Amino acid sequence: MTEPDQTSEHLTQYLRQLTPRARARLLAELERLLLLGEDIPHSKPLIAALRAELHDTGESHSRIGNRLRYFYEPLEPVLVDAPPERANSGQIACGSLAPIWNLVAEQLLPSMAREYMATAQKVMVVNCQAEARRIAAAFQKKVVIYLNQILETDDGLTAVRTGLEAYTSSRATFNDLIKMIRVMHARQELAEFARALPLKIADLEGRSLAKVFDLLNVLHAKRVEAVPFALTIIARRLETPWQLVHLATKLAASRAAPEIAATPYAVAVPMVLDQMDEQHLMITYAFTHNRIARAKEILTEIYGIEEAVRGRIELDGSDWGKRLHIDGGGGDRGRCRNQQHSHRPPASHAHPRIRQAAPRPFLGRTSGSHDQKGPRHIAEACCRTALA
Repeated sequence: MTEPDQTSEHLTQYLRQLTPRARARLLAELERLLLLGEDIPHSKPLIAALRAELHDTGESHSRIGNRLRYFYEPLEPVLVDAPPERANSGQIACGSLAPIWNLVAEQLLPSMAREYMATAQKVMVVNCQAEARRIAAAFQKKVVIYLNQILETDDGLTAVRTGLEAYTSSRATFNDLIKMIRVMHARQELAEFARALPLKIADLEGRSLAKVFDLLNVLHAKRVEAVPFALTIIARRLETPWQLVHLATKLAASRAAPEIAATPYAVAVPMVLDQMDEQHLMITYAFTHNRIARAKEILTEIYGIEEAVRGRIELDGSDWGKRLHIDGGGGDRGRCRNQQHSHRPPASHAHPRIRQAAPRPFLGRTSGSHDQKGPRHIAEACCRTALA
């Protein structure tokens, strides 16, 4: 038997020892770690085997059924297909939904959850969507009330955190639970906000900006904790998503970061920086799959977002500036702090996020001092080509 065949046989034997639920949780955790950029040896054949096992049994590790879709419907405008660790204050990770439901259905409110699932199923059989939403809203209210009560005490907090650990190793799922509660509380106000907001915003300036400010101010007065979620909804409707930063900068008297940070919608700034982080992940994927042309396009977008932010905010010395690796001596974004080694020719002007973006085989630091001079990796060569 060849080595690949032996590996496949060993994986099959191992998976047969696990319960279907354990297999589903294992697959969810492996996929979450891969999304975080973790290099897991031999993970590909294991993930393939797990997916095949679940497919053969007709199960799914992450997809939620229609009954749960109605339950989670208020969250849809702010859901992101990313690990919980990367969901910002206005986002909720799709991967958190299954662990949260398992906590509710198996530990917190098992009887009510079974009743909801049974009742919703009967209604859905006759395709009565309005009634299904009414039933889901009633159960949402029960869940939120119960969670609010249990989270008021330290013991309750510990119990919920510990309960979630039975379904996921991501501690950030607890943060998504808290954000879920906030969205459920503000679901009516957020729905009204979304209906009044234009479906597409070509340019967040002038009248468009004034209209968005009017809608935000109304929401801010009613539910200040819902503002980050409203900003996520706005960003998704912008043709140029980085223009979300206008909601912070236009209210400040100057470009000074402290003044902008004091505005009511200052959270828009880190959200725009998060957009750069998303591009960073995309360029990592492009490099990993040798899609250099696409990497150049993403690189141009990264530079565009950074230039837009730097043109509106004096970032030097601020926490936001630290996220962009801008130093106090003029913000030379191309100067490397740490020298890396590869077989590629040197380049002295590569964006720091591109240095971070190359796949690990190109980024492995050799032993030695940090100021050791040597050639950069392939990302920097791509950077020079893209900006030439």
